[in-house]
Amino acid sequence: MKKIILFLLILFLPSILLADIKKIKVVDGDTIHIDNVKYRLFGIDAPEIKQVCEKNNKKIECGVIAKNVLKIKIGNKIPECIVKDKDRYQRLVAECFVDKESLSKFMVREGYAVAYSQYSSDFLEDEKYAKENNNGIWSMNFQIPSEYRRSLRMK
Repeated sequence: MKKIILFLLILFLPSILLADIKKIKVVDGDTIHIDNVKYRLFGIDAPEIKQVCEKNNKKIECGVIAKNVLKIKIGNKIPECIVKDKDRYQRLVAECFVDKESLSKFMVREGYAVAYSQYSSDFLEDEKYAKENNNGIWSMNFQIPSEYRRSLRMK
């Protein structure tokens, strides 16, 4: 009997363990997917993936950099998200945390997103800190992401 239980345990344990593994995808600097659920990080606006900034007369792919900063911050961890709303693209607007640190706060404070003051004032102090310290995009010439999107719609 013990051999049968051991055999069944060995046979099914990998599938039981894999059932809890979630897939995470970082889409850009303010959007992640956990399994098939799309989350828009609350209170922030990061450069669009194709958005280009300029520093020392050189073009910098700041949208790609913002995505990579978020990807590195998350690493192999699965963020815990607190849903606050749903946006017009049906993404869940959520404040997400890795090791109890807000990803929204991190991205703004490091200068790879701006506080989305149209929707929240939660990260204005972090934006002020990033500006004062020339962090991330604040060390470059850049267009506020919402203005960048608006300029694309005008074309």
